[in-house]
Amino acid sequence: MIREISSWRRFRQNPLALTGLVVVVFLTVASVLVLQVGQKDPNAVDYYNTLQPPGTPGHILGTDDLGRDSLSRLAYGGQISLAVGLSVAGAGTIIGTLLGAIAGFYSGLTRSLISRVIDVLLSIPLLPLLMVVSGIRKVGPVELVLMMALMGWMGVARLVHAQVLSLRETEFVLAAQALGGSGIHIIFHHLIPNVMAPVTVSATLQVAWAILAESYLSFLGFGVQPPTATWGNMLQTAQSYMRRAPWLAILPGVLIAATVTSFNFLGDGIREAIDPRLRGRL
Repeated sequence: MIREISSWRRFRQNPLALTGLVVVVFLTVASVLVLQVGQKDPNAVDYYNTLQPPGTPGHILGTDDLGRDSLSRLAYGGQISLAVGLSVAGAGTIIGTLLGAIAGFYSGLTRSLISRVIDVLLSIPLLPLLMVVSGIRKVGPVELVLMMALMGWMGVARLVHAQVLSLRETEFVLAAQALGGSGIHIIFHHLIPNVMAPVTVSATLQVAWAILAESYLSFLGFGVQPPTATWGNMLQTAQSYMRRAPWLAILPGVLIAATVTSFNFLGDGIREAIDPRLRGRL
């Protein structure tokens, strides 16, 4: 309890971390409420009101090249981008934590097999993989999450593997083995709970990576495909109208930068709050 209070106090003393938390919460809530309150279809086309500037009656942030409401599309794109980021980070963290803990606790063939799988996947770049898949079928949010999670768990696995290697010879693990605890029991009840602090930091930073990756993949045309709105493919559409309607690029660009930066600040704040080498300075 004292440790939790100390960690929270340290987190609150970090203005960048608090700012990141506030921005993340605000964007998450706003992306949901805008569509609920405004009740505008983000894909509704209005050819009589194309490229309307921000401040247009009925369109606070203007419209795009097809007359679709920019605010509704930004809100819907925010839901998709945040959902992709959180899903990729969650799935990658679960897979990486389990495999990293198994590789760290067991030796021999099990560790070698998991290590070789990690090496193979690290050699496969994400963009060419998505290019191949996009040539076969249309990529939606679910497919994008699955592929990014498949390619994003290796860093967590290596982190957990290193942590478990340092923990498996400690007294509480040896005591659990002496009492007849199985390997699975020790992994889930003793090892994984003790590595969750760095894993939490890694997961937070992975959300930022996933949102940025989704944005540039969609911008290049290999991510979520239109008419489904994401911040990345909104930027792709906006590049043809940079002179006539610069707000189409500015708005999603600012949201991507703000979200990624906020998650990075949040991750750094959590790391500093739970780092035992820093806690003693309170």
